[in-house]
Amino acid sequence: MGLTGGIGSGKTIVSLQFELLGVPCFFADRVAGAYYNDREFCEQLRPIFGDAIFDADANPDKRKIAEIVFADEAKLKQLNSIIHPRVMADFDMWINQHMDYPYLIQENAILFEHGFEKIFDKTIMVYAPQEVRIRRVIKRDNTTYQAVKARMDNQMDDEEKRLLSDYVIINYKGEKYRNKRVKKIHEKILKIAIK
Repeated sequence: MGLTGGIGSGKTIVSLQFELLGVPCFFADRVAGAYYNDREFCEQLRPIFGDAIFDADANPDKRKIAEIVFADEAKLKQLNSIIHPRVMADFDMWINQHMDYPYLIQENAILFEHGFEKIFDKTIMVYAPQEVRIRRVIKRDNTTYQAVKARMDNQMDDEEKRLLSDYVIINYKGEKYRNKRVKKIHEKILKIAIK
């Protein structure tokens, strides 16, 4: 299963709820974030972004990179061309280690934007209104409204995602409401997977 939602929608919280139900989850954004600790990957960034994104210890500044790519679509595409194949290769290895489960989830913020939904049997969207998401991200990342909005503008519109998704989980009406929906979807998917 592919699980997605806009920035600040609560994808990770929902994924963790599925994990509590015994469903292994692959966190694509977390895996991609770990690449910034890999020297080989970091050296691939230099031709795209130059030396200005690196500190004195040759570590890339993810915040600077984010500011650049969310204002420059060509640079975002170049970055994605390096990251996406690595994430998918890691995902393939991860699947092979989790073959004994009825179903698996990949949490991916840009599932529909890059056509990744085609590799999944079903898709789940986590939804929260834009103003709720903006408040969450400003608080979580200690960032500005403008920075959050720039990231949102690079993601597909929520209504488009809702239409493309097989299931939608509302994530702004409280934990009990959300968890009940997660459990219901889990039970539906299990019925399909175990047939």
